[in-house]
Amino acid sequence: MAKVLVVMGSDSDLEVMKQAVDALTACGVDSEVHISSAHRTPDKTANLSREAEARGFSAIIAGAGMAAHLPGVIAAFTNLPVIGVPLAGSALGGTDALYAIVQMPKGVPVATVAVNGAYNAGLLAAQIVASHDADVRQQFARVREQMAERAAQKDAKLQADGIEGYTHD
Repeated sequence: MAKVLVVMGSDSDLEVMKQAVDALTACGVDSEVHISSAHRTPDKTANLSREAEARGFSAIIAGAGMAAHLPGVIAAFTNLPVIGVPLAGSALGGTDALYAIVQMPKGVPVATVAVNGAYNAGLLAAQIVASHDADVRQQFARVREQMAERAAQKDAKLQADGIEGYTHD
């Protein structure tokens, strides 16, 4: 079965990064989650990155705030696709992390989603897996269909109830 490695630098990132796991699970992709800091546990981070492909992972999602070095450090040690999630854990609201992740040097790509966009990171990783796994491709399509159905239901409620009568669930 396909699997994706999810790494974050601190347990304070877990609430946001769990959304990546939720998206992967919805698409039928297994995940393994680790706390590993680019700064506090660099050897562990390097080893996780180096061993990921041999351990059967198809992609890596890395969440980082502030200086946001984790996705880039991971990308330096693996040939797998790396998806960076900038986290809003600083006084700058994640803008610092966003800039750090999107400004990777030539030759070391890291895909980047929105600040706190871990759910989209999970979906992107599932799409990567789906490119070579028909079961995940079908499940991903179902997830997208379900999102479209929920949006249509919300619009139908808005049309029926009007703006004043509409309340979010």
